[in-house]
Amino acid sequence: MPLHFGSHLTYIRPTMRPLDYPILILVASFCVFWAAALIGSSLRKRKPDLGSDYHEEFMFVLGGTLTLLGLLIGFTFSMAVNRYDQRKNYEEQEANAIGTEYVRADLLPAENATRVRALLKSYLNQRILGYKTRGDEQLRELGAQTAKRQAELWSAVAGPASGNPTAINAVLVMGMNDVLNAQGYTQAAWWNRIPAAAWALVALISIFCNLLIGYSSHDIKAFLFLILPIALAISLFLIADIDSPRGGLIRVHPLNLESLAASLE
Repeated sequence: MPLHFGSHLTYIRPTMRPLDYPILILVASFCVFWAAALIGSSLRKRKPDLGSDYHEEFMFVLGGTLTLLGLLIGFTFSMAVNRYDQRKNYEEQEANAIGTEYVRADLLPAENATRVRALLKSYLNQRILGYKTRGDEQLRELGAQTAKRQAELWSAVAGPASGNPTAINAVLVMGMNDVLNAQGYTQAAWWNRIPAAAWALVALISIFCNLLIGYSSHDIKAFLFLILPIALAISLFLIADIDSPRGGLIRVHPLNLESLAASLE
């Protein structure tokens, strides 16, 4: 496992993108899908009589395309859920790493132990805020504070260990390394999102399916075209919501970190 050093500790805030706003995905996708269905219906009106043979072949293609769309949405939803579970697991690992190092601080001299515990408590509160903060400016300030506190934590154990390289100090250094690594793994998990190419493929197939649905209709009222666009828009909204760590309604709540903070008090 790689060791962290103070000069290497950085915090980079990920840039926001349209997929971080699930409500925007819901509205935009519904409008596009409904428009595609209406366009398909208008194209059908120009050629109302398709013939029985052509109609059967067309319905076969439509069924296959809808099946493909269902599989794509299912796989994309599974990707989003897996990433959400990963973020929850790393939150638990962060809490375990901080709690373990807090207990190991008893191995230090009294003065150093008090300083390490105080820094760990402050760092723990910052990590809890890191899960709850949403504003860009607040995240930027919190990121700078987190990087500074990480450097102080590393210095608090690396200094005594370098002056007295014993097995106990080595354990403390490795424990602090786990604390700092845990935050890096968490940050990487929050950046691990569904690829843009996957979103583009799902959107393209969804538009194509709505075109085919509209084209297959005949003398159907326009409001019936709302069924598939609404279902697809809600599906994409849910996927985007789960996949967005900060912009969605479904978020990872730092339950383990908060429980640890309460126990330390």
